[in-house]
Amino acid sequence: MEDKVISAVRDFANSINSGGKVSVDMTALIDVTSQLTLTSFDHWESLIRSEFSLAVRESTPPKWKIWSKPTELLTWLDLISWDGYKREKTLRTLSGAAPNIFFFSLIVRRLNDWVPQVRKAAREKLLDIAKATNPKVVVEALCIALSNWNSWGRIEELDKKVLLQIICEDQIADLLRSKLMLSTSGPMPSLFSQLGRTPILDGKIKEIATLSIQPSVRAKALRSLFEGRIVWIEGRKWEWTDIRYCKGRIKPIISERKVNVQTPLIDLLKMSADDRSAIVRRVSAEFLIRELENLGVVARELANKFASDRSEAVAERGRFALKKLEEVEHVNAL
Repeated sequence: MEDKVISAVRDFANSINSGGKVSVDMTALIDVTSQLTLTSFDHWESLIRSEFSLAVRESTPPKWKIWSKPTELLTWLDLISWDGYKREKTLRTLSGAAPNIFFFSLIVRRLNDWVPQVRKAAREKLLDIAKATNPKVVVEALCIALSNWNSWGRIEELDKKVLLQIICEDQIADLLRSKLMLSTSGPMPSLFSQLGRTPILDGKIKEIATLSIQPSVRAKALRSLFEGRIVWIEGRKWEWTDIRYCKGRIKPIISERKVNVQTPLIDLLKMSADDRSAIVRRVSAEFLIRELENLGVVARELANKFASDRSEAVAERGRFALKKLEEVEHVNAL
């Protein structure tokens, strides 16, 4: 795949300097970047930047051939130019739809650019380009960004607000909810938490907790229903544990948003106790233990159910719940 990418980048660079065209053919470049695994985005961006820069220099006519000097064009690949001025100018020049997920992701990643003026340009242009781009492309790129942006050290609150505004667009929100529920793999629990920053999941959390394909997503949604909130990691910071010996640790910064839960606690427990996944039943058993004193006779019924569960982790919690109930009954009998 690297050879294909390098070949497409070099052909694209050669076409730019082939005769002073006012437009170039990106077909091969779009095709090859559409095949990339974007979990390795840093690698591909670095490779393409280096190869494009080298290929443009090699294909530029000698300076003494002033009559052959091509018109300077700003292309999608100039979004990752070594030159910050060129990155900013490219962002302000681009219009219309992004060709694929890779190129839309390039714009999103400029929100974490090391040049403040580039970040500002990306912030101002991203929403318009997102509206012109295929919503499915936007959703896939957003999923990649949301799984990584906690590690972006330069992104600002204004930049995050732009991404959250795109997420709240009706068509984008619908596709994100569908992806969350129908994906069989990927960091969907993390996506659930990040989407919880916005109101697009409100009123849909119970549906997500019952119908999502990934058990970990159902468990995450169920926990949010039990707690009445959605929690996410805002970022990370260094915390000293012993400054005398220069010891410390990276501590996550947790944020949350309250959600309105309409389903009664007992109904939630009964629903989740019958889930096909032990991951979900374990969360249900955990909250049974927390709420034992508020459930009356239903508590023993559910505790017995969990105690006989085929999953040892769930059964252990069920037995603990029974033990706590017996202790309470013993105290009440004295």
